[in-house]
Amino acid sequence: MILWGRRIEQWFSLACHWVKEAYLHWTTYLEICFICFSVFQAQLIDPALKGTMSVLGSCAKVPSVKRVVVTSSMASVAFNGKPLAPDVLVDESWFSDPVFCEKSKLWYMLSKTLAEEAAWKFAKENGIDMVTINPGWVIGPLLQPTLNLSVEEVLKLLKGTLLQLMRISFLCLSFYSRDTFPNKTHRWVDVRDVAMAHIQAYELPMARGRYCLVGSILHCSETMKILRKLYPALNLPEK
Repeated sequence: MILWGRRIEQWFSLACHWVKEAYLHWTTYLEICFICFSVFQAQLIDPALKGTMSVLGSCAKVPSVKRVVVTSSMASVAFNGKPLAPDVLVDESWFSDPVFCEKSKLWYMLSKTLAEEAAWKFAKENGIDMVTINPGWVIGPLLQPTLNLSVEEVLKLLKGTLLQLMRISFLCLSFYSRDTFPNKTHRWVDVRDVAMAHIQAYELPMARGRYCLVGSILHCSETMKILRKLYPALNLPEK
């Protein structure tokens, strides 16, 4: 009985240790989440929101400004939790849901959504004639030698799918699998079409509201076929 009692005592001690560790890990997780949100707030949300409002604020002070064309994104259109079946039409009446974006940790989408919502509110309150251009993933000739967000998506396809190697507590170790590509779809648009849309939105008097710009909707498998045709020497993922 003494031995059995000692075993029970040891198990309870071990269980309490596990509970303590779980509590500490959960507390750490909440702290990490708060830090991550603060980082994204500073790097994505604040610049998008404050930058847009700063420009609109300046425009409102100048009577000669007749129209403002804002470069928004499909990121502020299509991310609201609604199912995107092949027969679903996504148009300018759609708005991304900030709550859904935050819960899904779609920080870039959240920043674009909050910025456009604030822009429309400010424009209506101040009588600004505003038009937004909402492009998908913009690709085409680059002016700069560095990667932008859209080109980075192509680089990810060339590298393969990012797989999780193992998870230790809240540390995730990952690697790229050269054999696979992501199972997702992109909305691509040529940068020259985006530039022309901005010009027309500014010059044409009948331009109003929001304009979604998408040239092609391609699953990654279709994009990979194009990349293989363009770069046959590369060892690209097959599935």
